[in-house]
Amino acid sequence: MKVGIYARVSTEWETQETSLVRQVEELNRFATSQNWEVVKIIQEKASGFIIERPGLLELLEDLSEGTIEGLLIQDETRIGRGNTKIAILHQVHKYKGKVFSLDNGGELQIGEMEGMVLEILAIVEEYQRRLYNHKISRGVRRAMEQGYHPEANLKHTGEGGRKRNDLPLDEIVKLRAKKLTYEEIAAMLRGKGYEASRATVHRRYKEYIHGNDTEGN
Repeated sequence: MKVGIYARVSTEWETQETSLVRQVEELNRFATSQNWEVVKIIQEKASGFIIERPGLLELLEDLSEGTIEGLLIQDETRIGRGNTKIAILHQVHKYKGKVFSLDNGGELQIGEMEGMVLEILAIVEEYQRRLYNHKISRGVRRAMEQGYHPEANLKHTGEGGRKRNDLPLDEIVKLRAKKLTYEEIAAMLRGKGYEASRATVHRRYKEYIHGNDTEGN
């Protein structure tokens, strides 16, 4: 299993610096004992009540892209406190990832109430997804009744519409170099009039990387 180690302290005190080092050492040893591959190690000094932690968000992005399969932490407070912890765990579950805790000696164990909250969030999100998809389907049907032809937007049809190459690959590459996520890039491109989804941006960038690797061989 590929994991990302996440160590956090909340202050700049020297004793906390030692805590960060100790956390990483212990987590590395545990990962080795489980035959896990540590892909990335993140150390942060920030409050557990703050969700906007660059390092943690980077690991969540790695989870969403499949670069890692789980997060490895010392205890549940390292990932967050209060509502922040619930929000982060929800994102991890959404990306089909897992959180492993040194304290638990394996997968993080959460309280019954927290488990119920996560289950409710998942149910609400699923219903929101269904409603959103239904709204899109209804809109497409209405548009087709008014003469809209979705096949006109497919490439090689000869009837116009955007082609895959219309997506500005050079801009995607530049934005990735600036550490923007695929979701952020897609949002920026949509703001410029492109029909860009996170999945499309991710696929185009991976094709670019693969193409460069092929040319270099």
